Order: sequence, then structure tokens, then C-alpha cells
Amino acid sequence: MAVSAELNDEIRILNLFNLDTSLEGIKAHKDATSEYKAAIGRLYHKGLLTQPDGGYLTDLGRNCAEHIQSALRILTP
Repeated sequence: MAVSAELNDEIRILNLFNLDTSLEGIKAHKDATSEYKAAIGRLYHKGLLTQPDGGYLTDLGRNCAEHIQSALRILTP
């Protein structure tokens, strides 16, 4: 499975979340790139985020972010 630029952007967004707390979310600021804004929108439509401009992780989003961040820790030298 190839990793598209869109999927890579979604992975980068999920890696931004602090998994030590559920009280921190993210918000796409007006100066965010259009690619990141689109990635956040896709994650919302997939049910991983609570708001179309960011918000908090849903239960599914938290599970996904945990796996993403774990994989990145393993793969990063």
C-alpha cells in the first residue's frame, strides 16, 4: 500500500495530539496550509475528530493516534 500525500498529511495531524491527556485538542488556524486543513476535514469525516476544523480525538481517533504514534516511535531512529 502506497502512502499518498493526503494520507501522510493525516498521519502528521494525528501525530500532533498529546495522548497524555484528553483535554487538549487542535484547531486549524487561518494560517494553516490548505493541505492540513483538508486533512483535518477528512479526519473529521472519517469519525476521528470531533470538529471539522480540529477539536478533540474521538475514541476511534484516539485509538488510531495511539497506533500512529507508536509506529512512528518504533520507526524513527
